[in-house]
Amino acid sequence: MKLYDLTIHELRRLLDQGETTAEEVTGTIYERIRMLEPRVAAYLSLAEERAMEEARSWDKQGYGDTTKPLAGVPLAVKDVICTKGIRTTCGSHILANFVPPYNATVALKLKEAGGILLGKTNMDEFAMGSSNENSAFRPTRNPWNLDRIPGGSSGGSAAAVAADECIAAVGSDTGGSIRQPASHCGVVGFKPTYGRVSRYGLVAFASSLDQVGPITKDVTDAALLLNVIAGYDQRDSTSVPKEVPDYRENLLEGLAGVTVGIPREYFVEGLVPEVERAVRQAIKTLESLGARAIEVSLPHTEYGVAAYYIIAPAEASSNLARYDGVKYGYRDREGKTLMEMYRKSRSEGFGAEVKRRIMLGTYALSAGYYDAYYKKALQVRTLMREDFLTAFRQCQALVTPVAPTAAFPLGEKVDDPLQMYLSDVFTLPASLAGIPGISIPCGFTSEGLPIGLQILAPHFEERLALQVAYNFEQNTDFHLRRPPL
Repeated sequence: MKLYDLTIHELRRLLDQGETTAEEVTGTIYERIRMLEPRVAAYLSLAEERAMEEARSWDKQGYGDTTKPLAGVPLAVKDVICTKGIRTTCGSHILANFVPPYNATVALKLKEAGGILLGKTNMDEFAMGSSNENSAFRPTRNPWNLDRIPGGSSGGSAAAVAADECIAAVGSDTGGSIRQPASHCGVVGFKPTYGRVSRYGLVAFASSLDQVGPITKDVTDAALLLNVIAGYDQRDSTSVPKEVPDYRENLLEGLAGVTVGIPREYFVEGLVPEVERAVRQAIKTLESLGARAIEVSLPHTEYGVAAYYIIAPAEASSNLARYDGVKYGYRDREGKTLMEMYRKSRSEGFGAEVKRRIMLGTYALSAGYYDAYYKKALQVRTLMREDFLTAFRQCQALVTPVAPTAAFPLGEKVDDPLQMYLSDVFTLPASLAGIPGISIPCGFTSEGLPIGLQILAPHFEERLALQVAYNFEQNTDFHLRRPPL
């Protein structure tokens, strides 16, 4: 096994035993980045000099401190998370030269745990997209097939993990932006409960939906990384002061006594047969491990896309109002009046998809339409949350597809926003309800493209989703396969 192939827990064992060094691992990964980036385009910024210096520092001080579980581990962070002294663009021209003066709480926790930041990963602009084609700089390509999308909006993070351009990564999920790219790239992606991980320093898209989570090579690493970033933060008013268990210690073998629900609304027209077969086979595997599978109903699922694409753009319209050319970010220098400067700065700085969502959101919030659209969408959101609560009275976890298809070709849906939005039909409901969900590899198409399995759990029951995922992973080999780069 090459050093860049390693998981967090495998690398930590080698570092502890003195069989490799952080400098050697970090240098090896940068060599791989230089080799693959012209084809994959997973990163927007690299911090090589700083990272190598940190690696050498860890090698000097040693790895005996058990409070530093990520010591010497090279990581990537999505470019929507503020990193002090390192450019944070959100994949947008409007923030192309923005260098934050502070660290997001998540970035700070990774640093304090000993993680080495390799760089910032590519993404759909302001996390608005399902394919990474909305990046203002360049699209990321799927390591399994360079003509396919990696998923979005955390496509750069998922592609970097799949291509072994980092040991693990962090992304953000608003409507599926961790789980969907993890599925398309054949890696593990975890969206925690809303409020479990601090949003302080996460550049806002939709504040009631955005959540930070890990993207890793296996479930154990997802648990390890979640241990580091989870927890209450008084700087985030939506952070929940709830005790965080040790997720890795709770990776228990066996599913005896666990009932998994199969929502009938997730197996509908539009679900590609190869994807359905892989998911149904995964359900049989869970049953063979002791789980009991029952059919459940989430009756308001069909309204998820409509509700999300009113709520999220409405919040984006408000959040993105701050980019006016005055406070920070891109500023048009030719406008002769204040209003002209505002207009030109925003029209030139934002991409087409961001402008589309700002206009949708502004319209939904406008006088005369607020009750008809935004208020109604919030009511639907409440009904969807109640659907999940009802289902979880019958079962401990839900098992579903992550996406209706495997990764589709670059350019196939970029001019058809509605088809692009429907890519998230199976991930949006969990985001609207605020529950945790994980995507794990469960198969491959006849073309060799990964297929993901989604496991959803009740609020703050990340432990349960991880346990189900871990047991499936330990009895299959899908997570061990690597793209033929």
